[in-house]
Amino acid sequence: MSTPVAEDRILIRGAREHNLRIPELILPKNRLVVFTGVSGSGKSSLAFDTLYAEGQRRYVESLSSYARQFLGQMEKPKVDRLSGLSPTIAIEQKTASANPRSTVGTITEIYDYLRVLYARAGDQHCHLCGRLVAAQSLDQIVESLEALPAGTRLQIAAPIAENRKGEYKDVLADLRRRGFARLVIDGTPVRLDDGEPTLSKKQRHTIDLVVDRVQIGKTARSRLTDSIETALAEGKGALKALREDDAAAKSPKGGDAAKSPKGGDAALRFSQERACASCGVGFPELSPQSFSFNTPVGMCVDCNGLGVRAEMDPDLVVPDPTLSIRQGAIEPWATVLSSGSSWTYKIVRALSDEVGIDLDKPWAKLTQRDKSIILYGTGVSRVRVRWNGRHGSGSFAMRFEGVLNTMMRRLRETRSEMMREHYRKYFSEKPCRACGGARLRPESGAVLFGGQSIVDVTRLTVAAAQEFFDSVRLEGGKALVAEEVLKEVHARLGFLLSVGLEYLTLDRLGPSLSGGEAQRIRLASQLGAELSGVLYVLDEPSIGLHQRDNLRLIATLRKLRDLGNTVIVVEHDRETIESADHVVDFGPGAGRLGGEVVFSGPPADLAAGSSLTGGYISGRERIPVPARRREGRGEVAVLGAAEHNLRQIDARFPLGVLVAVTGVSGAGKSSLVRGILYPALMRKLHGSRDPVGTHLRIEGAEQLDKVIHIDQQPIGRTPRSNPATYTKAFDVIRDLYAQTPDARAAGYAPGRFSFNVRGGRCDACEGDGVKRVEMHFLPDVWVSCDTCRGKRYNEATLRVRYKGKTIADVLETSVADALELFGPHPILRRILQTLVDVGLDYSALGQSAPTLSGGEAQRVKLSRELAKRATGRTLYVLDEPTTGLHFDDIRKLLAVLHRLVDAGNTVVVIEHNLDVIRNADHVIDLGPEGGSGGGSIVAQGTPEQVARVASSHTGRYLRGLAEASTVAASLRSPTAVWSRRCPSSA
Repeated sequence: MSTPVAEDRILIRGAREHNLRIPELILPKNRLVVFTGVSGSGKSSLAFDTLYAEGQRRYVESLSSYARQFLGQMEKPKVDRLSGLSPTIAIEQKTASANPRSTVGTITEIYDYLRVLYARAGDQHCHLCGRLVAAQSLDQIVESLEALPAGTRLQIAAPIAENRKGEYKDVLADLRRRGFARLVIDGTPVRLDDGEPTLSKKQRHTIDLVVDRVQIGKTARSRLTDSIETALAEGKGALKALREDDAAAKSPKGGDAAKSPKGGDAALRFSQERACASCGVGFPELSPQSFSFNTPVGMCVDCNGLGVRAEMDPDLVVPDPTLSIRQGAIEPWATVLSSGSSWTYKIVRALSDEVGIDLDKPWAKLTQRDKSIILYGTGVSRVRVRWNGRHGSGSFAMRFEGVLNTMMRRLRETRSEMMREHYRKYFSEKPCRACGGARLRPESGAVLFGGQSIVDVTRLTVAAAQEFFDSVRLEGGKALVAEEVLKEVHARLGFLLSVGLEYLTLDRLGPSLSGGEAQRIRLASQLGAELSGVLYVLDEPSIGLHQRDNLRLIATLRKLRDLGNTVIVVEHDRETIESADHVVDFGPGAGRLGGEVVFSGPPADLAAGSSLTGGYISGRERIPVPARRREGRGEVAVLGAAEHNLRQIDARFPLGVLVAVTGVSGAGKSSLVRGILYPALMRKLHGSRDPVGTHLRIEGAEQLDKVIHIDQQPIGRTPRSNPATYTKAFDVIRDLYAQTPDARAAGYAPGRFSFNVRGGRCDACEGDGVKRVEMHFLPDVWVSCDTCRGKRYNEATLRVRYKGKTIADVLETSVADALELFGPHPILRRILQTLVDVGLDYSALGQSAPTLSGGEAQRVKLSRELAKRATGRTLYVLDEPTTGLHFDDIRKLLAVLHRLVDAGNTVVVIEHNLDVIRNADHVIDLGPEGGSGGGSIVAQGTPEQVARVASSHTGRYLRGLAEASTVAASLRSPTAVWSRRCPSSA
């Protein structure tokens, strides 16, 4: 008997996508629904691969046949019935954009509104002198002068030349021939009827033609108007009113008071054109394109709107400033200086003898003058280079062009690609010198609104920008023009604040955003769209959020719901689960052991249930805390860290322990660890040339052998990359298949079983198993190959079997099943066991890289490190390793991290998860707030010590968790656990 479907419900029957086994599930509409469960239990399979995929498919099916022919056929999810489905929108954990032109402002469309605002309500100023630029009519100029105090004496003059070189013989002769008699040249009155003055052509001159002398209040308006009209004609639309007295009158509205170059009387300047009356520079009419760094109209011509340029970097040329020049401080000279016969050596000796540069003094201790000579040359000065050889000796004088200039010249001259690569390794991206990183033309950067340029505003944080626009007061026409635009800007800034992104600056680059930040920006954009009747699917929006900011995020999700939408959130965060209207818990295990709904109902009933999630929510299950903390064996110290918002802090990382770097979003965690600690150690230990964030020095690196950053970047960009290939397990598997009787009989080598080369792979999809369909105005989708039906290989290759399985079967096998299949093989057993240990037992060996979440990709990388032979003395850096992990998966992850530390390594994690922080041996808590309010070390020490620091947000939640654990141990009450877990900020 079929279940009737009401208007307010979504019915799912017979869902079988991936590992799902759901006979029937009913979800309430217009509610906040949380999908939870262990990793691989089927949450995303239902949320994204079933609900969202079917919604997208139905949308495409609703289009005309003409439109569908460009989009292709989308595969229907494996579900028998799906009723009550609304239009779907997915907000996933993907980086915002890889485009270097993409910023927070452009992604949220705030910058688009700012461009309109500055074009319509901005005040154009001259980028050369800073004076206001405004076009005025003849009547406006007359009214401005008549507004001066009565009796003010003026000379109505036309600017002929403004601070320019030349003799101006022809100009002066023409003026005299046309009957003009009076000039002011360089502040001095001159009469042409006394003869034409002789001017030096090598000096700059300012020449003003005096058309008339008037007195305000006594000169007739008609005469004043005629004189102004004549002056404007002679001055090509520009006019000066030169004072003849010492009247201390203010500049009238519309006029621009300025001193003459010689310091004479103040001149009032006017223009009928959009031109600077002082500099004579013309300006085009402002438009939104004037402020776009993506169009030639607005972009800086030097950097093409990128704000940065690749330049020779002195820090890469001198990677170790503790060395002297003779010891090889100048890396390009390191080998040639070892030979006393090289010309470079002779030039360096000449610099030492004649300029006095000490070749044995450490580079860091050389004077700025000596460093400048070495890097940029001697300029016009020459040095005498002496030489001697088999055929005699001698000397010659030469200008030394400097190391950087020499390499730049050789880069331009060489035709060798190898040499080009050699010189390019000394380049790094630096802020464009022409625009200072502003990306815009200087003319656009000189337009002000509320006293700030558009560049100034985009460099503000979201919170600071909101305060700025709140403080702006407008009157008259500008208020009418700006009202609607400001309303949109205010709204979008408010949405960003509501999702905890107040610390981001509007010019923050899109590629630098984390997956969680990018997702919350898209969430804020959806709030701004104010759609209703939509099914939103979100993937762990709490990623990257400190517990303090969770309530704001939950309020945002509820606001999205209250607009009349259904919000489905895949989430592991306890607060979000408790705040849902409805919870669906998947399990009981992962992979083939999961895919079932083990609980569906209100969150209040979850803790009382028997599911694994309910056990952790109630306190029946818990993540253990170490009985004692490890003592560090030495330390690595980052001194004077000042990257981004860091406040010259000294951060000390004890070695041989688990270190957690914590703090609210934007406190400076990534700037310290990923921006300074990791690249600085990479440069010290591995000779990396990647840029290092601002700091004084790093100490203790000699106690380490290597540093490894296990990030959440994809393990590959195409379906060819997968866990089996990344961990090198597939190399061993291909060797095993090549040794089977069938393969030997056919003469197949291991390469036959590779989907990256011709021979054994399917030629139709070139071994991908899928083909990409461009969706044009929708995200591209991958569809299964019609020829091999997703198997990747041709029929001949698939005839070869190992223990009854083809090579394609193995790629579709879960890690746990593969461990049983290849258990007797020691190398494969070690690799596969580490994948199980990091909680990826449910993942298929051949799961394509684009379908792995950031957290899964990170754990694949972690497993590869675990599979290597332990050497100790390694520092591992992990950024939010709990991403995508259930409480039980976090327990497994912590066991792995403790294994790494017990093997003599150091693990540094950037983390918000309280269970991980409680497991750390040492905590460095940054803050106290995000953005400009952060960048300081608020607390450090063991978790217990941090919990006692009243000013630490992290400490406050650690205290709450400790109190909740004490209560749970005695009462075993889920209500008590939750109510006491997070104390109030008061």
